[in-house]
Amino acid sequence: MKSSTDIYNAAKKTEPKDVSRRNFMKFSATTAAVLSLAPVCLLTSCYQNDEGPDPFNNGTDERNLIVVASDFHMGADLDYAEIKANLIPLQHFFERIETSANVKELVINGDLLDEWFVPATVDTYQGYDQFDFVERIAAANKGVFDALNRIIFAGKITVTYVPGNHDLTITAANVENVLPGIVQVRDTGLLGLGTYSPAGSPKVAIEHGHRYNFFCAPDPISNQVAAPGTILPPGYFFTRIGALHVVQKCKKGADVVLTVTDPLTTVSQNLLFRYWEQWKWSLGIFPINNLFSDNIIVTNINGFTATYSVNDLLPSQPGGVGPISVNLYSGVQDTWAARCTANNVPVALDTGNAIDKVASAEETDRMSIVQYFTNASSDKRIVVFGHTHVATMFSSTNLTGQKTIYVNSGTWIDSNPNSTTTNFVVITPQNSEESSQTAVVLYNFEGEYVREMSRDSVRI
Repeated sequence: MKSSTDIYNAAKKTEPKDVSRRNFMKFSATTAAVLSLAPVCLLTSCYQNDEGPDPFNNGTDERNLIVVASDFHMGADLDYAEIKANLIPLQHFFERIETSANVKELVINGDLLDEWFVPATVDTYQGYDQFDFVERIAAANKGVFDALNRIIFAGKITVTYVPGNHDLTITAANVENVLPGIVQVRDTGLLGLGTYSPAGSPKVAIEHGHRYNFFCAPDPISNQVAAPGTILPPGYFFTRIGALHVVQKCKKGADVVLTVTDPLTTVSQNLLFRYWEQWKWSLGIFPINNLFSDNIIVTNINGFTATYSVNDLLPSQPGGVGPISVNLYSGVQDTWAARCTANNVPVALDTGNAIDKVASAEETDRMSIVQYFTNASSDKRIVVFGHTHVATMFSSTNLTGQKTIYVNSGTWIDSNPNSTTTNFVVITPQNSEESSQTAVVLYNFEGEYVREMSRDSVRI
């Protein structure tokens, strides 16, 4: 029997040539802007007319189209938010959906709001609370929220929201406050996670995809003494540092990461060394104008109240010998299996691989096969993730040889070098005719010109 890796590699060989691919660490939208590890072919397939194809018109009077988009990363302060120039295109995108006679549902697949991309020295809530913070996001992005609220209020199109990692701790009540009537899909009893199958399409699974990433999956285990009830994973703090790097425009950091060596004593210590390697690499990519000992990371969020230094996050080894230790996330290398269980991960994931591949968009894509298509307990045939900011599509087969389709809905951030932005997916469910298939099309809306990136279909 082929392994999930074999199936993924085979799928990659048949992936449409016009689909962008690259590896990157998705802790924040900024990471997508600088961590390009492989060349990418930008997508140019489009209809040669003034407006491009109309993805929201099926040529009938039937309302059956499901539109999926993700990773808007709307922030409360446009001085550093990662979507600013694309706010008008996003508003126009929603307005085109609003006027469509064929769209049945709009699914926002995570990272609608951004509670992570805030410079480390900034008090996220400005002395108030999350309710106020989300209201500030709605005010700063008023045109987009107005368009969304009109769609919801009209009642012709269902608007569904699935949480991502950047809106991990934002409560259902605070989302409802700014988008009254939006349908929220959340795992029972959990913040920051959800998987959605649209009505009439039970073999379609839509989720953000962050529950499989060591740095981005909710962490209800670590830091419970320092921050009772917190679920913020290490990627939250990484993103705060990355945002500070961006606003400082720092090219050479004020400090260096001290050397740590693998003590080769226990599995736990080896895993902590590999965790240190990820921090060392990321701090090299995102230098800051502060010493690592400076208390600069202002929290006052999700149970945290203290102000932390980079050294609180960075594993250390005094003198370069002996055991490695860390302040925040102490023991995180030993709790991945428990985190996966708590986060409803169907198929167990190896800790070492999870740490080593936090920087891999392809590893997130592969989870569609591991968790769905080669999971005997899953009947899903189409899976849609966001999270990676790399819009892509490929087909594979499940354990019984049936065709499956994976698609990533990309992002809407302003700058996504070496990849596209303003991406979305349209799913057209099959009808009762035996020859009918469910169609999946990946689009790009850069320059407000609709381009078809890739399409596929399957009978499910």
